[in-house]
Amino acid sequence: MTLETNTLSVLKKRDTLSLWQKIRKSRWAYAFISPFYLLFAIFGLYPMLLSLYLSFTRWKGVGPMEFAGVVNFELIPKDAVFWKSMSNGVILFFLYVPVMLFLALALAVILNSGRVKGFRLFRTLIFMPFITNMVAAGFTFRILLEKQNGLFNMLLGNIGLPTVPWLETVWWARISLSLLIIWAWLGYNMVIMLAGLQTIPSDLTEAALVDGATPIQAFFRIIIPLMRPVILFCMITSTIGSFGLFAEVSTLTNGGPVNATITPLIRIYGVAFSSYQFGYASALAYTFFALIFFLTIIQFRLNREQGL
Repeated sequence: MTLETNTLSVLKKRDTLSLWQKIRKSRWAYAFISPFYLLFAIFGLYPMLLSLYLSFTRWKGVGPMEFAGVVNFELIPKDAVFWKSMSNGVILFFLYVPVMLFLALALAVILNSGRVKGFRLFRTLIFMPFITNMVAAGFTFRILLEKQNGLFNMLLGNIGLPTVPWLETVWWARISLSLLIIWAWLGYNMVIMLAGLQTIPSDLTEAALVDGATPIQAFFRIIIPLMRPVILFCMITSTIGSFGLFAEVSTLTNGGPVNATITPLIRIYGVAFSSYQFGYASALAYTFFALIFFLTIIQFRLNREQGL
């Protein structure tokens, strides 16, 4: 009884402490975590609030800011280049995301099967493009895909096939950009799916095989349903990535030809640092955020209705 009474008295005393006394008592804990919050406030919160204010002004980077109200937002529906960049994001999504996720899942299944010797080496080799500098990778792909002296067209010429204008036409430029994205992000998605597969107990598939199911049936009836949350995560991140491409586009196609591969980030960057319309660029950025947020919510609800 004495121990219980002392414990209750200590808890009651803690509850009666004022907020300042609680902060002072835990001052060293707050001191150790304060650098994160200070850096977030300076480099995260302040830029977000400043860009929100800028979206209601006209400002070219120097001089006073002129308050413009919602004029910048009224210009967005008439911005054909911005909406072209949004449609390019949709096109790129359908060009590379299904192929990339299928290959990532297939490679993850192969590496998880236990029949591949040295699977850690293969996993590392497939993942390495993800940690490669994207600017260097983009310039390398640009050299490989040159129409006259590119390695790809030289190989096509050696086997008697016509050269391909990889970066000169609309659809070939989109396909070329998709190839670069698949090369860069395949390993990332494969590692995530491999981690998901390794959390599935092997007893489930073994029991299905004992009951007479074929390996294909066990894969589609057991593995795929259990992998749905992982596949949904990869799909959502790939959707956001399709609209948020920057380094890949700027180094390989620079948005061309005729804005066929321009993305929203390339458009926002051009408005801000080429036209010096920081207010309008901020309005575009917040509009882009709202559209992506709305698209993600729709994707969540559709996948939830399908049982993902």
